[in-house]
Amino acid sequence: MSNSNLRIVSLIPSGTEILAILGLTDAVVGRSHECDYPPEIQDRPICTQPRLKTNVSSGEIHDEVNKLIQSALSIYEIKTDILERLQPTHIVTQDQCDVCAVSLSEVEKAVAELTQAKPQIISLQPNFLRDVWADIERVANTLQVDAIKVLENLEARVKIVAQKTQGLSQTEKLPKVACIEWSDPLMVAGNWIPELVTFAGGEPLFSVTGHAATQLKWENLIASNPDIIIFMPCGFDLNRTRQDTELLTKRPEWQNLHANQTGRVYITDGNSYFNRPGPRLVDSLEMMAEILHPEIFQYGYKGKSWDTL
Repeated sequence: MSNSNLRIVSLIPSGTEILAILGLTDAVVGRSHECDYPPEIQDRPICTQPRLKTNVSSGEIHDEVNKLIQSALSIYEIKTDILERLQPTHIVTQDQCDVCAVSLSEVEKAVAELTQAKPQIISLQPNFLRDVWADIERVANTLQVDAIKVLENLEARVKIVAQKTQGLSQTEKLPKVACIEWSDPLMVAGNWIPELVTFAGGEPLFSVTGHAATQLKWENLIASNPDIIIFMPCGFDLNRTRQDTELLTKRPEWQNLHANQTGRVYITDGNSYFNRPGPRLVDSLEMMAEILHPEIFQYGYKGKSWDTL
């Protein structure tokens, strides 16, 4: 199938970014309500909508998500009428996290209802960095485009960071880093995030590589007293993260944290970067490197996609 015959609907932001880096932006005919990058994608019809309000507090969002999941409802719904009209040849979705985007089973159900098209479903399920590269390769193979140069370039950028931090553990103690993915309840980021911390010359606290985010007790955060705390709430941009984090800093124990006293608490645009398992995880690694070791790395992301709290 030539590129001109492809009609792709992407229901996950990382999928949209993978399609874009493979040169397939023009073949994307529909997107999810959260697909916002690259910017030129924003004029494509939106095929999903959330069942919950996102302009409420983190605690309320968490409760709302749990209620939906307990009543066996998905958090997002697919607009099947729009899918029907778009007649896609392929749908890119995910089977990793029901809170992040529409679930694979919802997509399969929607596709079964289509009368015109019988699109092929490409489902992404990344837990490690290498899975993201494998996803890029799989999307490329399915859609018959070449991913070699793209992957070489991404992997080269990772290597540059890893090589510059390689000798650090011999010369100095690596900073202990806590990456917070949600503030109420407190959750630490998992999956590929510990790998990013390690490559960037840090020691990840609490998180297990390849496993989803886990809840963390306040006492445990206080007791571990990290050198660096990085906030990367799922679905929040830099401004929303700042508002969210400022509520936490009002807690009395906050003042005693080493990271707070040394000015090493950071906020990031977790939505565009750290929580989105696409090509911009490499940008996320470079940001992590700047945060952890400003004496070695200056990429120029500060103030744009991360900042000091």
